[in-house]
Amino acid sequence: MKAFQFLFLFFLSLATTACGSYSFSGIQTDAKTVQVKYFQNTAPLVEPGIERVFTNKLQETIQNQTSLGLTNSKADLIYEGEITDFRIAPMTSTANYTAAQNRLSITVLVKFTNTKKEEDNFEKRFSFFKDYEGDAQLTGSKLTELVDFIYAQIIQDVMNESLAKW
Repeated sequence: MKAFQFLFLFFLSLATTACGSYSFSGIQTDAKTVQVKYFQNTAPLVEPGIERVFTNKLQETIQNQTSLGLTNSKADLIYEGEITDFRIAPMTSTANYTAAQNRLSITVLVKFTNTKKEEDNFEKRFSFFKDYEGDAQLTGSKLTELVDFIYAQIIQDVMNESLAKW
Protein backbone atom coordinates (compact mmCIF):
# COMPACT_ATOMS: atom_id res chain seq x y z
CA MET A 1 0.00 0.00 0.00
CA LYS A 2 2.87 2.38 0.81
CA ALA A 3 4.42 1.68 -2.59
CA PHE A 4 1.13 2.57 -4.30
CA GLN A 5 0.88 5.84 -2.36
CA PHE A 6 4.49 6.68 -3.21
CA LEU A 7 3.94 5.98 -6.90
CA PHE A 8 0.73 7.99 -6.93
CA LEU A 9 2.39 11.00 -5.30
CA PHE A 10 5.40 10.67 -7.61
CA PHE A 11 3.27 10.69 -10.76
CA LEU A 12 1.07 13.47 -9.41
CA SER A 13 4.08 15.67 -8.73
CA LEU A 14 5.55 14.78 -12.11
CA ALA A 15 2.30 15.68 -13.86
CA THR A 16 1.99 19.05 -12.14
CA THR A 17 5.60 20.06 -12.71
CA ALA A 18 6.15 18.62 -16.18
CA CYS A 19 4.17 21.40 -17.78
CA GLY A 20 6.75 24.01 -16.76
CA SER A 21 5.26 27.48 -16.68
CA TYR A 22 1.90 26.44 -18.10
CA SER A 23 -1.17 27.02 -16.04
CA PHE A 24 -3.82 24.33 -15.61
CA SER A 25 -5.81 26.02 -18.38
CA GLY A 26 -2.88 25.58 -20.78
CA ILE A 27 -2.52 29.31 -21.35
CA GLN A 28 1.01 30.62 -21.48
CA THR A 29 1.64 34.25 -22.35
CA ASP A 30 3.68 37.23 -21.24
CA ALA A 31 0.81 39.49 -22.24
CA LYS A 32 -1.08 41.49 -19.66
CA THR A 33 -3.80 43.15 -21.76
CA VAL A 34 -6.18 42.13 -24.52
CA GLN A 35 -8.39 44.04 -26.92
CA VAL A 36 -11.38 42.53 -28.70
CA LYS A 37 -12.42 44.73 -31.59
CA TYR A 38 -15.99 44.65 -32.82
CA PHE A 39 -16.59 41.79 -35.25
CA GLN A 40 -18.56 42.98 -38.29
CA ASN A 41 -21.20 40.80 -39.93
CA THR A 42 -20.41 40.52 -43.64
CA ALA A 43 -22.22 37.21 -44.24
CA PRO A 44 -24.43 37.06 -47.35
CA LEU A 45 -27.36 36.04 -45.12
CA VAL A 46 -27.37 38.66 -42.36
CA GLU A 47 -28.88 37.77 -39.00
CA PRO A 48 -29.02 41.02 -37.01
CA GLY A 49 -27.18 41.12 -33.70
CA ILE A 50 -25.03 37.99 -34.02
CA GLU A 51 -21.89 40.10 -34.45
CA ARG A 52 -22.47 41.81 -31.09
CA VAL A 53 -23.16 38.44 -29.46
CA PHE A 54 -19.90 36.99 -30.81
CA THR A 55 -17.83 40.01 -29.72
CA ASN A 56 -19.32 39.95 -26.22
CA LYS A 57 -18.95 36.17 -25.81
CA LEU A 58 -15.29 36.31 -26.90
CA GLN A 59 -14.63 39.08 -24.36
CA GLU A 60 -16.42 37.14 -21.60
CA THR A 61 -14.52 33.92 -22.36
CA ILE A 62 -11.16 35.69 -22.29
CA GLN A 63 -12.02 37.33 -18.98
CA ASN A 64 -13.28 34.05 -17.49
CA GLN A 65 -10.43 31.80 -18.71
CA THR A 66 -7.43 34.14 -18.41
CA SER A 67 -6.04 36.81 -16.14
CA LEU A 68 -5.68 39.26 -19.03
CA GLY A 69 -7.05 42.75 -18.59
CA LEU A 70 -9.52 43.96 -21.20
CA THR A 71 -8.61 47.32 -22.77
CA ASN A 72 -9.76 49.50 -25.67
CA SER A 73 -6.33 50.40 -27.08
CA LYS A 74 -2.63 49.53 -27.05
CA ALA A 75 -3.22 45.94 -25.96
CA ASP A 76 -0.63 43.16 -25.95
CA LEU A 77 -3.10 40.82 -27.69
CA ILE A 78 -5.66 41.94 -30.27
CA TYR A 79 -8.59 39.99 -31.68
CA GLU A 80 -10.45 41.35 -34.69
CA GLY A 81 -12.34 40.00 -37.63
CA GLU A 82 -15.74 39.41 -39.15
CA ILE A 83 -18.55 36.92 -39.43
CA THR A 84 -18.21 35.77 -43.02
CA ASP A 85 -20.92 33.13 -43.28
CA PHE A 86 -24.28 32.39 -41.68
CA ARG A 87 -25.90 29.55 -43.56
CA ILE A 88 -28.98 27.38 -43.16
CA ALA A 89 -29.06 24.23 -45.26
CA PRO A 90 -31.35 21.18 -45.34
CA MET A 91 -29.55 18.01 -44.27
CA THR A 92 -32.18 15.28 -44.60
CA SER A 93 -35.57 15.24 -46.27
CA THR A 94 -38.89 13.56 -45.73
CA ALA A 95 -40.90 11.56 -48.26
CA ASN A 96 -42.79 14.79 -49.00
CA TYR A 97 -39.57 16.53 -50.06
CA THR A 98 -39.47 18.79 -47.02
CA ALA A 99 -36.51 19.18 -44.70
CA ALA A 100 -36.50 16.74 -41.81
CA GLN A 101 -33.34 18.28 -40.46
CA ASN A 102 -31.58 21.59 -41.11
CA ARG A 103 -28.05 22.71 -40.34
CA LEU A 104 -27.00 26.15 -39.15
CA SER A 105 -23.35 26.87 -39.98
CA ILE A 106 -21.42 29.97 -38.95
CA THR A 107 -17.93 30.98 -40.08
CA VAL A 108 -15.86 33.66 -38.38
CA LEU A 109 -12.64 35.12 -39.76
CA VAL A 110 -10.32 35.96 -36.86
CA LYS A 111 -7.17 38.04 -37.06
CA PHE A 112 -5.06 37.58 -33.92
CA THR A 113 -2.14 39.88 -33.19
CA ASN A 114 0.35 39.26 -30.40
CA THR A 115 2.45 42.41 -30.09
CA LYS A 116 4.92 40.64 -27.78
CA LYS A 117 5.44 37.55 -29.93
CA GLU A 118 4.75 38.18 -33.61
CA GLU A 119 5.27 34.55 -34.65
CA ASP A 120 1.98 33.77 -32.88
CA ASN A 121 0.00 36.11 -35.17
CA PHE A 122 -2.55 34.53 -37.51
CA GLU A 123 -5.56 35.20 -39.69
CA LYS A 124 -7.80 32.16 -39.88
CA ARG A 125 -11.40 31.10 -40.50
CA PHE A 126 -13.18 29.18 -37.76
CA SER A 127 -16.42 27.39 -38.51
CA PHE A 128 -18.88 25.17 -36.71
CA PHE A 129 -22.45 23.95 -37.17
CA LYS A 130 -25.44 22.57 -35.31
CA ASP A 131 -28.30 20.52 -36.75
CA TYR A 132 -31.90 21.14 -35.74
CA GLU A 133 -35.38 19.84 -36.56
CA GLY A 134 -36.66 20.70 -40.02
CA ASP A 135 -40.01 21.98 -38.77
CA ALA A 136 -38.44 24.32 -36.18
CA GLN A 137 -38.46 28.04 -36.87
CA LEU A 138 -35.01 29.57 -36.47
CA THR A 139 -36.14 32.51 -34.36
CA GLY A 140 -36.19 33.54 -30.72
CA SER A 141 -34.91 31.05 -28.19
CA LYS A 142 -34.16 28.39 -30.83
CA LEU A 143 -31.87 30.81 -32.70
CA THR A 144 -30.22 31.90 -29.46
CA GLU A 145 -29.64 28.28 -28.40
CA LEU A 146 -28.01 27.32 -31.71
CA VAL A 147 -25.89 30.46 -32.02
CA ASP A 148 -24.68 30.12 -28.42
CA PHE A 149 -23.73 26.48 -29.04
CA ILE A 150 -21.84 27.28 -32.24
CA TYR A 151 -20.10 30.33 -30.78
CA ALA A 152 -18.97 28.38 -27.72
CA GLN A 153 -17.14 25.92 -29.98
CA ILE A 154 -15.71 28.57 -32.30
CA ILE A 155 -14.49 30.68 -29.38
CA GLN A 156 -12.85 27.68 -27.73
CA ASP A 157 -11.10 26.92 -31.03
CA VAL A 158 -9.94 30.55 -31.24
CA MET A 159 -8.65 30.41 -27.66
CA ASN A 160 -6.81 27.15 -28.33
CA GLU A 161 -5.22 28.54 -31.49
CA SER A 162 -4.18 31.83 -29.94
CA LEU A 163 -3.34 31.10 -26.30
CA ALA A 164 -3.09 27.37 -25.58
CA LYS A 165 0.49 26.42 -26.42
CA TRP A 166 0.66 22.74 -25.48
